[in-house]
Amino acid sequence: MPHHDIALIGFGGVNRALAEIIHTRGPELADELGFSLGVVAITDLRLGSLMQADGIDLGAVLRMPAGATFAGLPGGAAIPQNDHVIRHTTADIVVEATFTNPVDGEPAVSHVRAALESGKSVTTTNKGPVALAGAELNRLAREHGVRFEYEGSVVSGTPVLRLASEALTGLRVRGVQGILNGTSNYVLGQMESGMSLTDAVAEAQSLGYAEADPTADIEGSDVQLKVVILANEILGADLTTADVERRGISGVTSADIIRAAAEGSRFKLIGSAYRDDDGTVTARVEPMALPLTHPLASVTGPTNAVSFDTDLLGTVTISGPGAGRLETAYALLSDIIAIDAHLRIAGEVVQ
Repeated sequence: MPHHDIALIGFGGVNRALAEIIHTRGPELADELGFSLGVVAITDLRLGSLMQADGIDLGAVLRMPAGATFAGLPGGAAIPQNDHVIRHTTADIVVEATFTNPVDGEPAVSHVRAALESGKSVTTTNKGPVALAGAELNRLAREHGVRFEYEGSVVSGTPVLRLASEALTGLRVRGVQGILNGTSNYVLGQMESGMSLTDAVAEAQSLGYAEADPTADIEGSDVQLKVVILANEILGADLTTADVERRGISGVTSADIIRAAAEGSRFKLIGSAYRDDDGTVTARVEPMALPLTHPLASVTGPTNAVSFDTDLLGTVTISGPGAGRLETAYALLSDIIAIDAHLRIAGEVVQ
């Protein structure tokens, strides 16, 4: 049976969830997908680095107590040697799931670059490399005959990018708009029920929807990165974050929400990108009062949704979870499946 060895860069919630899926469902997945998976390298800020070409015992790693490191294990070290592991691992697929840096995408951009230059395919859930260096990294992937996949960078496990590239083939997509941040959507919903912005953010934090510093969610910079990805991937644009006008929800007041409700509308933080008549693409992030008949107006809580404006089908909308460790881990698995399919076509799958 064909087999893929993978290296996990970062071992927080998402990559740990992927490891759990491989550990608990490995034989079942192999029967279903037609290939098996093994983990041969892990790096993590807390745990350090671990490389074992014959395969890591994921059960043992997942049972490691808090505060433990890989030091003392065969191939283990107490510090994360990311670049060394990426370049020298025997893995053919690198899974990058470190934190998002919205300024320059580092260190994730360097992680992805090193993997591609080393002839390894990459899947990432990290918005930074895709939004800030996507063109360069895709070029590197082509030059080295490998794949760079990033379905989870926009709406977690909900297959927005793959829907556009595969299921909507043959349609002209004129524009895309969506609710791309579950935290802001939850906060606006709670404000509609009477809560203040401050209290709604605090509740979102207590439920795990918002980070300790919710600025990226509330001020729209998280959505801004995702809009860049959507515009470039779906509309063929070449935008940077500087090209996307951004306004978050901190300026939306309770009075605004009450007034919108009286007029049959509901506030949502919308990220959008549209191709103008002259071919240029205009993109923005802004709170909008949508009529209740709008397909995005009924999307509640931390759920995300994206609407595609097409020539033959009109508006096509997909909604689903925009976060969550298992949901995002599924996005990584779906990318691995896509990588396998492309490598099979190229005749490069290891038997």
